[in-house]
Amino acid sequence: MSGTGAAQALEACLKCGAREFVVCAGARNAPLVLAIARAGGLRVWNHFEERGAGFFALGRVRATGQPVVVVTTSGTAVAELLPAVIEAHYQGRPLLVVSADRPPDYRGSGAPQAIEQVGIFGDYVEGRDDLSGGEEELGLIGKWSGLRPWHVNVCLEEAEEIPELKLPVEPVERPRGPRAGVLELIDFLEGERFRGVVVLLGGLEQEEREGTLHFLRDLGVPVIADATSGLREVLGKLALTDGDRVCRSQRPGKVLRLGEVPIGRFWRDLENLPQVEVLSVTRTGFSGLARSSTVIRGLVHEVVKGMGEPPAIGDVLDLERGSAKRRGLLEELLDRYPDSEPTLVRELSTFATMGKSVFLGNSLPVREWNLCAQGALPIAEVQASRGANGIDGQLSTWMGASAGQAGAWGVFGDLTVLSDLAAPAFLEQAGGEGRVLAVINNAGGRIFDRLPRLRGLSAREQDLMANAHGQNFGDWAAMWGMNHLVVSDRDGFEVEPGSVPLVVEIRPDEKQTAEFWNTWEE
Repeated sequence: MSGTGAAQALEACLKCGAREFVVCAGARNAPLVLAIARAGGLRVWNHFEERGAGFFALGRVRATGQPVVVVTTSGTAVAELLPAVIEAHYQGRPLLVVSADRPPDYRGSGAPQAIEQVGIFGDYVEGRDDLSGGEEELGLIGKWSGLRPWHVNVCLEEAEEIPELKLPVEPVERPRGPRAGVLELIDFLEGERFRGVVVLLGGLEQEEREGTLHFLRDLGVPVIADATSGLREVLGKLALTDGDRVCRSQRPGKVLRLGEVPIGRFWRDLENLPQVEVLSVTRTGFSGLARSSTVIRGLVHEVVKGMGEPPAIGDVLDLERGSAKRRGLLEELLDRYPDSEPTLVRELSTFATMGKSVFLGNSLPVREWNLCAQGALPIAEVQASRGANGIDGQLSTWMGASAGQAGAWGVFGDLTVLSDLAAPAFLEQAGGEGRVLAVINNAGGRIFDRLPRLRGLSAREQDLMANAHGQNFGDWAAMWGMNHLVVSDRDGFEVEPGSVPLVVEIRPDEKQTAEFWNTWEE
């Protein structure tokens, strides 16, 4: 390694396989930024705001599957990365943080832009390195598994030299997770022809989907499928409509979770159903439950392939019958309330089949898409950023995940957009013909209206809980050079993506939406 801390930090990232850098330039990190800019063979993105940069980098990790580095200057700029680091931790993504710092003598002094940067990310990074200006560090990022974020903090003098970087010539060995055993899965499925098993299918990586689909078809059990699994539209009758309610009325003996933590209500109900056995097969290794359950950490398709031919269990509890009734009611209500939010989401999902991918922002849009989106035409790629289920940084993550991609659609709630207003600054770099950003503007966080414990509140209390607002998004779209279309009824839904990014602002009928959900819940 080179002698300077800046060179050590960047060369260590290169040896880990990083070839993309998202930089937020400042005086302190100038040697890092300029070294990256002058090196050949690297893809460099820049942003003026660290919080969005961290989420954009997370999106690039999602898109490439490879480590991506986000570089900040010193001080509170580093702290702005905490939300993205937390999200990367729970998603199991190899996000690398390189933060410039003042020399160690400044620590605890209260001098400008001198905060306690070492350890700032706590348990949300797998490890950290502190290059404090001593002798050359060896083994930098040496024990990194690549399954969680890592933080490299490098102290730099005012007149630090700009290092010259060269890409490693030797092949980079990609980190892999531990090999998962399958005996637990085989034992779990034994004898379930009599008690019944249901699969809760969360988000899957692209490589996991085909093998998982074959496994589910052989197993033949009912599935509650999140859109982010990529299999929702191809499961046919195996996919339950309103599976949360169907399973609450007739509980399965066992639940097999495949992929990320599921979105639906029944998954949370399992906290209070200890008699229902739960086994999770998941890349991240997180159980997603506070109660006792079994977790197999590994890629889903590799685990299910390892067990050989699965047993043909089938729909023991005849849950499809209840699902069919709910499916019929759903279609009836969508017709009865044509300008309600669920119906406009259905229309949006139909137009979205023109695109190549859909990114769903938290929290209500992803739930409404799961329930109401069309199921006849598969969409090539459906994603959501669901590690910690936060709404922050969603647009920036979408920009990173879809950079350079034609036909990228994103669907977000109004508060989610208001939490990431600077994200379109990435548009010039991210590009992409036919980009559509749909924002469901229902004047606040209306998911709280559906929580039983929050019903019966006063109007003031409801506005307080919903973060009610009267904003529209036309001026915001114009500020970033995007076209703007308002849709407030089903008949006016006509979306034509073009070379200029399009903001589709959906304003559902409040009364029809309330009546839809009231009837649905009855």
